[in-house]
Amino acid sequence: MSRLVEPTPAKLVVGVIYALQDVFEAALCRLVDCLGEVDILGARLAFDQTDYYTPEMGPGLWRRLAAFRDLIDPGTLGPIKRRTAMIEAEFSKQGRRQVNLDPGSVTLERLVLATGKNFVHRVYLGQGVYADLTLVFERGRWRPLPWTYPDYAGEELRSQLEMIRRKLKHQLSEIKRLPGEGSWPVSANALTPRE
Repeated sequence: MSRLVEPTPAKLVVGVIYALQDVFEAALCRLVDCLGEVDILGARLAFDQTDYYTPEMGPGLWRRLAAFRDLIDPGTLGPIKRRTAMIEAEFSKQGRRQVNLDPGSVTLERLVLATGKNFVHRVYLGQGVYADLTLVFERGRWRPLPWTYPDYAGEELRSQLEMIRRKLKHQLSEIKRLPGEGSWPVSANALTPRE
């Protein structure tokens, strides 16, 4: 019989798609207000593998990956997605987003992104949010799956995610499980705005 235990904490990441640098900077400030300090900010990468967002956000899009210092309970990804959707709405003009925010959780085994879109491989988390198993970590590297978004399947983002995974591994080695139930200390920043 399996024993139910609390999951190992995860590293919160948010993929940010944007066109204008000032919008990116303002949105990042809002993310920090709501989710805590960023400890890894990935390089700016051209978001040119698809034109899916072009009709809404315009051409010349970029993607940056932000990882947050405080570890989270991976079960909080649904409420975090709802919070980032509210931030997207704050930056919308005439019903069109200027920034797209995709939160996810990095564990030692996988990257899971939160999305509002259903698909065959996605698991419903509640309140309109689905979990997308985007990458798995096998044989020392991130491995894409048949449905992985093209930019996450690319070497640049996987290299950034390797650095984020190493940081997570270091953080986990420094914290200890709490006595008793085998639970881990995690931050509540993702669910408690600091404004």
